[in-house]
This record gives sequence, C-alpha cells and structure tokens, in this order.
Amino acid sequence: MNYFALLFLLLTSCSITPKQPLTHDFGVAISKEVYTAIPQSVTVDAPKWLWDKGIRYRLAYKSPTQIDIYALDRWLAAPPELFEQLLTKNASEQDYSLVILLQDFEQQFSTLTQAKVLLRFKVELYDKDKNKLKSKEFYLEQPTVSPDATGAVKGFANLTRAALKQLDNWLKWK
Repeated sequence: MNYFALLFLLLTSCSITPKQPLTHDFGVAISKEVYTAIPQSVTVDAPKWLWDKGIRYRLAYKSPTQIDIYALDRWLAAPPELFEQLLTKNASEQDYSLVILLQDFEQQFSTLTQAKVLLRFKVELYDKDKNKLKSKEFYLEQPTVSPDATGAVKGFANLTRAALKQLDNWLKWK
C-alpha cells in the first residue's frame, strides 16, 4: 500500500466511523423530594407508537401531520417506562393506586428556531378495592432551550417534574 493512501485512510477514519446514538433519561433529581400524595402503585400505559425509544418531534410549521425521530438521540427506555419510574421513585405509601395513559410526548417546532415540548396524559385514581374514584387529563407544554434533541431532552426532564408536582397537588384534593 502506498504511503499517501495509508495516510489518507488514517486521516479520514474518524469521519468514516458512524456516530453512535446518545442515550438519555430524565436526569438526576437535584433534591430527594417526596410527593406525599403520589402512591407507589402506579401503572403507566400509552399507545403503541410511544413504546419505542425514539425522541419524537414534529415540524408543525412545515408538515403538521408528520412525526420524525432524532437519528442520533434515543431515550434509555420508552417514555411510558421512564415516566413510571420517575413517578414511583418519588412516591409514598398510599391506600390507592393510579393508572396513567400517556397520550402525547413530543417536541413541536412552530418555526425553524422555536420549539416546545408537550406532555398530555390522563390519570385515573382507584381505591384499594379497585373502584374508580376520579380521573383528570393533564396537559403541559414548555418552550425548549434550543430547537434540537438536547432542547427536547432538557425540556422533557423539566416537564415531567412539573407534571409530578401538578399530579401530587391534584391527589391531595382527592
């Protein structure tokens, strides 16, 4: 092999190697806050399309019916699993249970440079005998710090913690 060909291969090898996807979760909690009304018995479900690890986004300004997934960023687990883990990690012992249906979990771009994250879920509260006591739908949104996967991940980390606070407050009025 000629010297120049070998040098070329060595110099370009970094750009030929495909990038590996980055894996994300909702981050480390800053404080060990316990939500006194959220029970340890929580089940989170979602439509089939939310049970993969892709970080979803929608270019609402360009193609409002098309959903895309970031190629180089993934969730550590499917969003329903991550949300359930976050809920139970911050829960307390209660004599009731929750069933949560995650309905929306995506980043939406209103322009090329402006995006927000959306979280919508329905909660059903059950007593210890499995009688449904009440239900409520929650809708949260928040602008992202940047219009990219990093902005989406940071936005969802903040939004899911805000959802915990709202859910905890709602349950205190059961």
